[in-house]
Amino acid sequence: MRRLLSLFLLSFCFIFSAHAENKHGPTWGVHGMLLFGNSEGMYVSHLPMFHAPHDYQVVLQIRCLDKKLDVAIKARLEQKLVLWTMEPEQFEIARLAADSKLPLKQFKANIVLGHFEQGGKTEYKDVPVVVEKTLIFRQLSPQMRENKQAVYHQIGSGTQRFLLKEIDSRPDFDHVLAISVPAAAAMADVVVKKTGLQAVTDAEFLQVLQYKVDKRAGVKGTIYLDMADLE
Repeated sequence: MRRLLSLFLLSFCFIFSAHAENKHGPTWGVHGMLLFGNSEGMYVSHLPMFHAPHDYQVVLQIRCLDKKLDVAIKARLEQKLVLWTMEPEQFEIARLAADSKLPLKQFKANIVLGHFEQGGKTEYKDVPVVVEKTLIFRQLSPQMRENKQAVYHQIGSGTQRFLLKEIDSRPDFDHVLAISVPAAAAMADVVVKKTGLQAVTDAEFLQVLQYKVDKRAGVKGTIYLDMADLE
């Protein structure tokens, strides 16, 4: 009898476990992110690929739940242009859509100096992160195609902002750079010519920025440039 009861409980646990695994939708996974920002705001950009569940370009404005930690991390981001990434707990990335019926408002993540999959150092572990706003959410098309122009969206406000490339070709590259502009400068997108996978140089960007955004604009440098994941 005892053996039968044990077998029953084991079977029940197996069925429950299988059900728990299957309850997740098609966008469930560990969605690594680029982290950037300054004292005025903190942002993450999902590191996308052209296959599920990572075939989404997503940019969020976030903050740390702990106010002191939030200030400290923003200060480190502003201090020096180096690579920071975020390794969040698993979740459905579809829940980050602005029109999601079950929006993801908060999650935990490790904050890593460097790339979390390429030897980066975890500086802050299991940090509660609050999603303040979804700035960009779009699913990527897997079709091979080439766009002759690259659209860069301005992220942030004030005198230090960020330009983030819209991924609209395949293959393509993920590119984020920091710029300096007068506080009242226009927030318009920046469009530049694109030749294959050749990223625009800082000098070329400066020319376009000063012509289209503000003549006093400057390029502070690239935060992230990757081509390997978008073949």
